[in-house]
Amino acid sequence: MKWVLRIFHRTFLIRLSLIFQPLLRWYFRGHQFEDPIDGSQYRKFLPYGYGEQLRKNALCPGTLSLERHRLLWLYLTRETDFINQSLKVLHLAPEQVFYHRFKKFHHWDYTTADLCSPLADIKADICDLPFENNTYDLILCNHVLEHIPEDQKAMSELYRVLKKGGTLIAQVPLGKQRLKTFEDERIKGRKARTKAFGQYDHVRIYGKDYYSRLENVGFKTKAFDLISKLKPAEIISFGLQKEKIPVAVKNL
Repeated sequence: MKWVLRIFHRTFLIRLSLIFQPLLRWYFRGHQFEDPIDGSQYRKFLPYGYGEQLRKNALCPGTLSLERHRLLWLYLTRETDFINQSLKVLHLAPEQVFYHRFKKFHHWDYTTADLCSPLADIKADICDLPFENNTYDLILCNHVLEHIPEDQKAMSELYRVLKKGGTLIAQVPLGKQRLKTFEDERIKGRKARTKAFGQYDHVRIYGKDYYSRLENVGFKTKAFDLISKLKPAEIISFGLQKEKIPVAVKNL
């Protein structure tokens, strides 16, 4: 029953945001900021975050994209040819800003999956995916693993359903100065988890060992530093933060 209520709530919020997006685009129109996903321009981006982690110029009012979405789009379009290839793609916990765009890619065999999202084609547990081995060329799984108690099991499932030589892009919040991932299953409750992990529904803060955790299940990984390749003016106008794209490839 709880997941039914979650779907209803998320569906309502998505429909509400779609109604107000044209108005927000008009109200915040300008030339100070740009969302590279659709090229729309604004006089400001909105703050976004939890508690003390509120970030300035984070949320695009017209598309509802965040820094990580805009950075990922730049990576996909500037550093890869995924957008133009005929691929079998799995998108877990699909973000609204990408969902409607990717659905129009007729050259993609595009499947979305999630336990609760109304945007999901298939209701699925990331720790027990209902897909055959070696099915997908590309898997997008962004800001999901920090919510999953058994993240190594989830990583193993992602590795299993990915084709040999296929790519997983799995962005997560990383503690910038943290070497080792912090997690403690004894920490319960919204307030306690928010204080410990930065958000009430997170169960850990990943450190730089995030990549070794992916490698433990078989992936070959790299942290792609796109920010260093962008012009300073682009970083400001796109409203980006200093972060890297975690790219994991299934070994041949």
